[in-house]
Amino acid sequence: MLNISLDAIDLRILKELQRDGRMTNVELSERVGISAPPCLRRVRKLEEAGVIESYHAVLNANKLGYDLVAFCMVGLKHQSESNLKAFAAATDSWPIVRQAWMVNGDSDFLLHCVAENLTRFQDFVIEVLTANEHVDTVRTMLTIRQVKRVGLVEI
Repeated sequence: MLNISLDAIDLRILKELQRDGRMTNVELSERVGISAPPCLRRVRKLEEAGVIESYHAVLNANKLGYDLVAFCMVGLKHQSESNLKAFAAATDSWPIVRQAWMVNGDSDFLLHCVAENLTRFQDFVIEVLTANEHVDTVRTMLTIRQVKRVGLVEI
């Protein structure tokens, strides 16, 4: 539930920032059709309300030597709240896991992994992931190529 009311200008601001979070406030104000000072006030309001969580650079993993992207579907031995929380906390210490979701269905967690190569990923799966005391099953999916990449929210 939103604790902030969003109008058409706020939505345009969010759409533009999601597309390019690095632009200046002046450029943003021009794109959304308002002057710079009220645009900045709106952005600050969206940040304070938590609608805008952060700004960051999107890196090219391949150019940095990270050639493998994979997903792991992880089933836990027991789905107690303490086990779910413990496994979720463990993912924080695994740099290869870039994003993690608790999911419903055949698995309990979906992990988005990025590694330098297949050997590094296999080592992680065998030595870390399956070795975790809470893990029962792991199914992995290696990606071939990314075919779509957009902001997380359709605006």
